[in-house]
Amino acid sequence: MTRKNYFRHSYSVILGLILISACAKISSPTGGPKDTRPPVVVKSEPVSGTRNYNGKKFVVTFDEFVELREINEKFMVSPPMQKKPEISIKGKSLVVKFDDDLRDSTTYTFYFQDAIRDLNEGNPIDNYSFVFSTGPVIDSLSVTGNVLKANDLNPPENTLVLLYSDLSDSAFIKKIPDYISKADKNGYFRIDNIKEGTYRLYALIDADNNKNFNLPDEELAFLDSLVIINPQKNYFPSEKDSLAFKSVKALSSDTVFLKGEYKLILFKPSAKKYYLTSSSRPQAYKLNFTLSLPPDTMDFSWSLPGLDKSLYLVERSRDKDTLIIWLRDSALYSQPVINSFIRYPFTDSTGKIIQKEDSSRLRFLSPRVSRATRKPEPYRVVSSVTSGKLTPGQRIAFVSQTPFRLPDTSKIRLYRLIEKEREKTPYSLTPDSESSCRMFLTAGFLQGANYLLINDSGSFGDIYGAKTDSTGIKFVIRENSTFGKLIVNIKNYQGKRIIQLLTSDEKLVREIKMDQDGKAEFPYLEKGMYRLKIIYDLNGDGKWTTGDFISGRQPEPVSFMPMEIEIKENWENELYWDVSEMHVKKFKNTAIRSRSR
Repeated sequence: MTRKNYFRHSYSVILGLILISACAKISSPTGGPKDTRPPVVVKSEPVSGTRNYNGKKFVVTFDEFVELREINEKFMVSPPMQKKPEISIKGKSLVVKFDDDLRDSTTYTFYFQDAIRDLNEGNPIDNYSFVFSTGPVIDSLSVTGNVLKANDLNPPENTLVLLYSDLSDSAFIKKIPDYISKADKNGYFRIDNIKEGTYRLYALIDADNNKNFNLPDEELAFLDSLVIINPQKNYFPSEKDSLAFKSVKALSSDTVFLKGEYKLILFKPSAKKYYLTSSSRPQAYKLNFTLSLPPDTMDFSWSLPGLDKSLYLVERSRDKDTLIIWLRDSALYSQPVINSFIRYPFTDSTGKIIQKEDSSRLRFLSPRVSRATRKPEPYRVVSSVTSGKLTPGQRIAFVSQTPFRLPDTSKIRLYRLIEKEREKTPYSLTPDSESSCRMFLTAGFLQGANYLLINDSGSFGDIYGAKTDSTGIKFVIRENSTFGKLIVNIKNYQGKRIIQLLTSDEKLVREIKMDQDGKAEFPYLEKGMYRLKIIYDLNGDGKWTTGDFISGRQPEPVSFMPMEIEIKENWENELYWDVSEMHVKKFKNTAIRSRSR
């Protein structure tokens, strides 16, 4: 073979090998349906449902490679183990090891929810569980239900459901439960493989992960009645669930409450102990003292011996738990440290509420600013006429960062604008009874009319001598035709109640307190979608009250009209609401339409 032919032959062989390699290359198939099938168990050691088992691990093998997602959040063992089992994946197998001494004649259930998924597409096995018994019997009874948040009936997150055979209240505080599970994202729960017996049922957001209620701010739910579980009476409580009370029917059909035999209403307990949570001096002339909860009748006051009462102003926050002191004496508030005394109710180690007096030492250091950049902060008063429009009957609010002094009304003028002329309009200015930093202007405003409010320089000022610059505000009073109206006829409940109108995303628009059945009217509504909520005000204090586990008090019930309400401009809705039936918010796509006035 000549040298030239040799190279030609070699080139042909190499090219042929490349083409053969390309033809033989394995590639993923294109097209076709997506794999949506979850992994399937092909074997396990031991078999799920094994009796008289006392081993230290089990292995479950699937028909494909698997992975674990959020296993720490989703895995649960019932009854709970002292040491958390070790969970791992080896190829197509799930391996679970545990070191705990197992209880005699007990059925163990290992819940994985949807944490086990195939490796390629992430298809989950829904609600997978593995079961064995250390005795000759697999317990087979179950309990189901729903956990809902007390104030809005939404499902909570990361909620445990606990079942106790110890019927004492202290068991929930001191012991781990006999059976445990987790509510899913919709609040639904199910506990399987329960032994026949009588139990207490609880729910808990377990802040410290110790599987019992031991922190004052842990959210919890408890059932008033006992849960009796046996083959003849499985799922049924001995009395009505925790939503029931004498005047309101708590129905259990699908149109009223969600599926599940028991309804657990989760609440956050209110603080029970009085103590001073904070003291601060945010400004040289301002002192704040906050209690853990508003005082009832006991003294909550501030004093500085020898200081004349005219040299300071004391007021409470809206929640009544904070004392705000405005110092008026510049010789005092210019001092870097102020020593004073605070009297407040205090819960001692025996649980008794006593009157306590503490000394207070509060420091304020002015921020360092160079003389070249130092500029006094201008005094501003903000009005509520931000959009240039007012609702009929609405007051104009003026808000300051510091307490108002009496305004100079000779420098405040209100005019109605009629074409090119101004017509002077009388008004009144009144201070807010709850805050020295707020004032209200009221006048006989006419719908559709345009107005001009002029505040000359120095018309408003604060108790420290600051004054406002001159301002002018133009605004119009909107007409009725630009609003909608809602009339709700409340019936079939004897007792105090609070009717709340909410936006579709559950922000409070307005509320009406009622003592008896009748009409609740909501005028001047912007067009849009709304929801109605009722608070059954059992203690008559005019607000929603949370529960208390120690005294056995459930949170005050709430309910929702199960459909949204559409409000249009110049349209009126009148509807009837039977509030003896309690509803969750499950009909988001159903709406009551408006009709023209």
